[in-house]
Parts: sequence; C-alpha cells; structure tokens
Amino acid sequence: MRRQLLRGAAAGAAGTTALNAATYLDMLVRARPASTTPEESVRRLVERGHPTALSAKGPDSDEAANRRTALGALMGIATGVGAGAVLGAVRPLLGPRRPVRAMVVAALAANLGGVLPMWALGISDPREWSAESWLSDLLPHLAYGVVTAVVYDQLDHDGRGRRSAARSRLRRISP
Repeated sequence: MRRQLLRGAAAGAAGTTALNAATYLDMLVRARPASTTPEESVRRLVERGHPTALSAKGPDSDEAANRRTALGALMGIATGVGAGAVLGAVRPLLGPRRPVRAMVVAALAANLGGVLPMWALGISDPREWSAESWLSDLLPHLAYGVVTAVVYDQLDHDGRGRRSAARSRLRRISP
C-alpha cells in the first residue's frame, strides 16, 4: 500500500503541473486574472485562528498578503499530491483496463479537494457558478486527471510494459 500511495503522490505532482499549466494557459488565452480563492481560503483560516499569524505588521500588510498567496499555492500543491495518493489507494480497485475510471477518480478527488474547502469556508458556492466558471474549473481538473492516471499507470509498470511485482502479486490474490 505504501508504494501505491507514493506512486500516487508522485503522479499527483505531475498532474498538479498539468493543472497549473492548463490554468495559466486559460489565463493567457482569455486574459483573465488569477483566482483569489486560494488566498481568501488562507485568510479565513487564519482569521479563525490568529489574525496576525502571518505578519507582525497585521493581517492587511503586504507581508501578510504575500504569505497568503504563497500558502494558497502550497495548499493547491498539497491538494494535488494528496488527490494523487487517493488515486494510488484506490487504483487497484478500478481494474487494469479501466484508465478512464482512474482519470475520473483523480479529477474528482482534485476538484473536491479544492472546491469543498472554499464552500465550507463560505468563499464560493459551486451551485451558483456559471457554465463558464464550471468550464474554467473543470478543464484543468480533467488535465490533472488524465496526467495523474497516465503517470500512475506508467509508474506501475517495470519499464518493459509489465506490471510491477507488487501489482502482479495483488492480481494473484484478488478474485
């Protein structure tokens, strides 16, 4: 199980790169600004704990804003790596010839990992999003799902097109 989680985390890191690239490409093409929801999530979490935790100069200082931006980005990376680990945990259950299932599971895990905290903190309600907002959110997550699933499955092979020894053992004991 540990190897599956580590492969999943590594695949999630690759998927996070794909998600970020798709997001920045969308920003470039549509000339749209970056989302402020990651920073707002950090702001709300800090306000619940200790409002001056990010800067002795206060929560509205440039220093605190810069730290919120950095923490928001790091939370996104952690979500992507964590969603990859989730894929690693469940991938054997999805079947060897079911890459689309793996892609969907990875995309949903990453999407929920990003959307649910924003919803729980009252920052954004996906039920009120426009079709354009959903599209700009789902396309990068689909890129994440595809890359994460493909990388996971490639890491699960021994380089000669065969499943790793651990995967082969799992198949022998599975019904």
